[in-house]
Amino acid sequence: MRSPQSLDKLEQLGRVRLSKSFFMPDFLYSEISNFYGIPNIPENPDLAIANGKELCELLLEPLQDTFGRIAIRSAYRSAKVNAYGNDKGHNCASNESNFAGHIWDIPNKNGHGATACIVIPWFTDKYKAGRDWRAMAYWIHNHLPYSSMQFFPKLCAFNLNWHENPERSIHSYIEPKGYLLRGEPQNPEYEKYDEGFPALKLK
Repeated sequence: MRSPQSLDKLEQLGRVRLSKSFFMPDFLYSEISNFYGIPNIPENPDLAIANGKELCELLLEPLQDTFGRIAIRSAYRSAKVNAYGNDKGHNCASNESNFAGHIWDIPNKNGHGATACIVIPWFTDKYKAGRDWRAMAYWIHNHLPYSSMQFFPKLCAFNLNWHENPERSIHSYIEPKGYLLRGEPQNPEYEKYDEGFPALKLK
């Protein structure tokens, strides 16, 4: 699929189903795009779709099957949208840092990837009641083939990244801040954080 240059092609992109529950438009909303009038459209739709499918099928679908509906806070950003957000100081890292991250259709030096910032309402309620954010981080670490996660204080939203060459890193802006894990395998010792968590469901 070529980059959409007409309404018809954009409508075709809007009909693309990435997985059982998710379609491409679910990931194209951007406050920066809307506020500044910069279209958030992939330059390479085929690559964005391919990487988005991996993100959805391997990470987002299992989370939604297990915890109920998840909310997409932000996801795909075109290089133009991300660069503008970075220039304006809108919590966007540089384009180079976001290749194979929020910029799904440009690989980084290690390969292809895709990121979505998500909220899991099931856990947000528990987090607001005092539950440690690390419970969710460790659960995902032990159950899903993620590449990286980055947690934020508001709603316990977090960036979840799929990458073809996963680095298995977890970073947080919630106390304790910084890196929680870097390159560690699954570890049954982390199950102590799982109290009250459902078992992984794969439908």
